[in-house]
Order: sequence, then structure tokens, then C-alpha cells
Amino acid sequence: LLTTSLPLISQLTQPLVSTTTKTEITALLHAYETALNASSTTSVLPLYTQTGIFMAQHFPTAIGPSSIAAAYDQTFAAITLSVTFDILEIVEMSEEYAFARTASKGKVLIKGGGESKEKNQELFVLRREEGVWKIERYCFCSTLPPH
Repeated sequence: LLTTSLPLISQLTQPLVSTTTKTEITALLHAYETALNASSTTSVLPLYTQTGIFMAQHFPTAIGPSSIAAAYDQTFAAITLSVTFDILEIVEMSEEYAFARTASKGKVLIKGGGESKEKNQELFVLRREEGVWKIERYCFCSTLPPH
């Protein structure tokens, strides 16, 4: 009985995500990766909802489009990223909300001089705004040991 029940139990514990939602959210996360690597605030902003919040490690929380734009402008003025995202999990919580968990790695070029490894874990809370998945909340932290 247990061996025949395991596939059913596995299906019950795995979050159900429609193929369309998974495709749309994957495209959103790849667009975000591309915008980061291009140091493009103008490409990042449309990926956020109008009520979006950006929570970067070691920085104040940026709330709303103008604050988010200022945070990315400040970031891109200081560094250039070359990272790739690995999408670890996408969970559709409702027709309007989902979340994604990712890990990213690559390198960061410090504009004042120098280069270092970049390795983070990220959590995206996503909301469907006017039929399009966008970033509602985003936070990340480094997974590299402190130096």
C-alpha cells in the first residue's frame, strides 16, 4: 500500500503551477537577469508593479517606482553585474499571486576598481498586474562567506 501511495503523496506535496504561469514567470525572471547585466534601470522598472518593493542586502528598503529607480541607479553607478539566475522554485498561490525562489552567481565589477565573485539567493513575490506577472516584492542576500 505504501509503495503505491508514494506517487500520489508526491503529487500532493508538489505545488501545482500551470504551464502558462511557469513560462510567463520564467520569462520575467530572465528579463530581470538581462536588465541587471545591462545595468539598465529603465529595463528593470517595468518589471515591478506600481506598488513594488525592493529589499537589497545592506540598503534601505525601496518602496514604489521612484525609490526603486533611485536604488537601481545607485547600484548601477557603483557596480556592473555579470550574473546568471537558476530558478529553483515557482509556486502559484492564486490567480493573482505567486512566488519564485532563485539562486544567482557570477561576478561583479566594482567601478572604482576590482572584481569579485557574486553569489546570492533571492525571493520574488510576484503579482499579476493587468494580466502580466510582475515583481511585487524582491529581496536577496549573499551566500558567500563574509570577508
